[in-house]
Amino acid sequence: MSGENTIIEEWIRVKVPNPPEIQEVKIKPKETALLVLDVQNSNCNNERRPRCVKTLYKIQTVLEKAREREMTVIFTLTSAASKADMRREVLPKKEELVIKAGVDKFFETELEKKLKENKIKTVIIVGTSANGAVLSTAIGAAVRKLVTIVPIDAISATYPYEEQYTVWHLANSPGTRRSTILTKANLITI
Repeated sequence: MSGENTIIEEWIRVKVPNPPEIQEVKIKPKETALLVLDVQNSNCNNERRPRCVKTLYKIQTVLEKAREREMTVIFTLTSAASKADMRREVLPKKEELVIKAGVDKFFETELEKKLKENKIKTVIIVGTSANGAVLSTAIGAAVRKLVTIVPIDAISATYPYEEQYTVWHLANSPGTRRSTILTKANLITI
């Protein structure tokens, strides 16, 4: 037991790292896809995840920019959800793909195939479950040699620490740090 207490005491003394660098981003619309992850009524509401509700405007901002430039836009749902569960603020258009999947939106889905068909080199990831869907899908994108842009004000989780960890991980992990660009919704030029 004393070993466990020592670990917890060490964790308590950990200093918070400096915030990551946020960059302005200019993207090429024909080579970039917007991935809108798991923005559903069941997990993006004031009772369960009010932080998600607060990001809806930022997600809409990026979505509108992407649609104006005719970018590839792909939506995802958790494996238990249906299209009827999607938030009205970010409903897909008829021609936009909706994928149901677990946390890694590449795993056993058509996402990679669709991105390759459209010659996509960069993905912008927005949505909720930052420490689940956003993190796992960003890692999946990095493995596939895609540049990943994450507007930190357009992702959410249940608690701020989960968002902070996700952003720290993307900025510092050997698997993602070279392929991830952290930004804000208003710093993306399409």
